[in-house]
Amino acid sequence: MSKKKFSVNGNLKDSVNTVKFLIERTQFINNSAAVIPTRTDDFGVNKVARSLHPKVQNLVISRIEEHADLAKSYYFKSEGAPVAYFKAGQYLTFRLEIGSSVVTRSYSIASSPASALNGEYQITVKRIADGFVSDYILDNWSVGDKVTAYAPEGNMTYCPLRDAENIVAIAGGSGITPFLSLARAINQGDEDCNLTLLYGCRSSDEILFKAELDDLSAKNEKINVVYVLSHSEEEGYEKGFVGADIIKKYAPEGKYSIFVCGPGGMYKFLETELPKLELERKYIRFEVFSSGKKTQEEPKEYSITVVNRGDETVIKASSSETVLCAFERAGIEVPARCHTGECGFCRSKLVSGKVYIPEGEDKRRIGDMQFNFIHPCCSYPESDLVVRIN
Repeated sequence: MSKKKFSVNGNLKDSVNTVKFLIERTQFINNSAAVIPTRTDDFGVNKVARSLHPKVQNLVISRIEEHADLAKSYYFKSEGAPVAYFKAGQYLTFRLEIGSSVVTRSYSIASSPASALNGEYQITVKRIADGFVSDYILDNWSVGDKVTAYAPEGNMTYCPLRDAENIVAIAGGSGITPFLSLARAINQGDEDCNLTLLYGCRSSDEILFKAELDDLSAKNEKINVVYVLSHSEEEGYEKGFVGADIIKKYAPEGKYSIFVCGPGGMYKFLETELPKLELERKYIRFEVFSSGKKTQEEPKEYSITVVNRGDETVIKASSSETVLCAFERAGIEVPARCHTGECGFCRSKLVSGKVYIPEGEDKRRIGDMQFNFIHPCCSYPESDLVVRIN
């Protein structure tokens, strides 16, 4: 019987070299010391990852700037390690202990990304009606206080592969802060785009950072600031609400992206106004927000059994508050960041019971919906619940 030679994806020489390599590698491994020569923490890529995405940042309030009776800006320095870098438009999430409650709240970074290289962050906090956390911050935070924050996060940032080169930013109230950061970044050359900022306020007295915004607009042709007053007619200002007509009046020619950050009322108004512009949906970006449960019925009280690594705790909850708020009020700490259902940090298993999620705020993955996982930050109890966290 004759013998046949077969060659699969190569020749005899390739096979010999492969066997030789495997033998040499095995010998090298067997002769090596049973220790890692370099600690993984010392690898450059791991150092960069830790600096950009620290698990926690220990910050100190270095100074406080008051904006009349409207708001306060807080400036932070790092306690030890450098502060993490960020993109203009991102936010910081702070962890606070208020009485028996453990809460997290996110605030957009107002400073430019370059400030992080100098070891500083800036946020601005405005007092709002019945603002549990904002009231606490404004009434208690002082220079020298130590606070805990997580790494910068958020997706309302300029990306040249996704966004148009011209940005029309619509801000309301303290929603100006991410766009102040972007304007500063453009002026410093860290962002390469054009910014038309339409800033809506009730009256000129409520405009935050007006002097700096006017200065940036005057000296940099890439930045144009327009103020729109809803409750006051004043010379040099637009009157009304930022809608399709005002956007068309000031938007640049050609393609442009729209970024929005402000109160829930502004979002609802723009939901009917922006379609009039006939823009592709990819060019419209909203900073996420929680509208709250819309109900006319009297709040009902329910119980939530919280299962945490085998331990069970029963707490009270109201149908008018989110499941996460009930956790926080009871002093149960759950990983949370955005409070709007987008980031997914608070993802938990709904073992039993029924929750309500406002329309447009359910940002769960399809698999999470199928297997009954919820985001407690935008879920409202509609019955007694059993929820497994962590």
